Amino acid sequence: MTKIGNTKIGILGAAGRMGQMIAKEILSGAHGAATLAAAGEHGESTALGRDIGALCGFGDCGVRIISDRDAVFAACDVLIDFTTPAATMENTAAAHASGKALVIGTTGLGAVEDAAITAAAARAAVLQAANMSVGVNVLLSVVEQLAARLGPKDFDIEIFEAHHKHKVDAPSGTALALAEAAAKGRGVKLDEAMVPARFGQIGPRPEGAIGMSVFRGGDVIGDHTVTFAALGERIEIGHRASDRALFARGAVRAAMWLAGKAPGRYTMRDVLGL
Repeated sequence: MTKIGNTKIGILGAAGRMGQMIAKEILSGAHGAATLAAAGEHGESTALGRDIGALCGFGDCGVRIISDRDAVFAACDVLIDFTTPAATMENTAAAHASGKALVIGTTGLGAVEDAAITAAAARAAVLQAANMSVGVNVLLSVVEQLAARLGPKDFDIEIFEAHHKHKVDAPSGTALALAEAAAKGRGVKLDEAMVPARFGQIGPRPEGAIGMSVFRGGDVIGDHTVTFAALGERIEIGHRASDRALFARGAVRAAMWLAGKAPGRYTMRDVLGL
């Protein structure tokens, strides 16, 4: 049976790799007050009707995967969304209509999805993060502080990220969030400072540029490094993920924190008190 608890959590994109990890995390009992209450998938999923506990290798838990979004929202206090940008748009609309709290970990979101998240936050508590890792979110705070103290006349900023060969978006959402943190620390607009790629005779580096480079290959889960480089010295700070389960732990922690919060837009930095 489903673990008894006080906070009813639903998973959107339950049959995906992250959805299954989140289900297993909840069912493990590591988050004592959490109940896995519902599991949603798109209408063409081959996992429809299956027990999510059995699917994720935990064993039957009594929660079947369904495609009825409204029913998933109705059964829960808070939803965790690891789907696609298009599905996230529909899920934010459902959060707005129902007032149910929503944690969004979907990657590859753009300006349109960002506006939909903001709109949903008018009636529901919504937390969106490019990365659910506790370590990455502490890193974001540190990068902002370093950028504020290491000025562009002396220090250049470069961001490197690496992911597996199947990742479809580049740069990663986490790399962009790190660049945003650096730009915020410097008090500049990222779209005016970022240099996303270099090739050919591009001339010398502009002062204040925030450089970005991307690697795709193999089975890399996620590596991110921010370098502050000056004449005679270099500071490198970063994060390497070796187990995707850390993202599931962060997502469930965020859901437990978000449940019961007033409508508004939140981040993992709020969860961590940063």
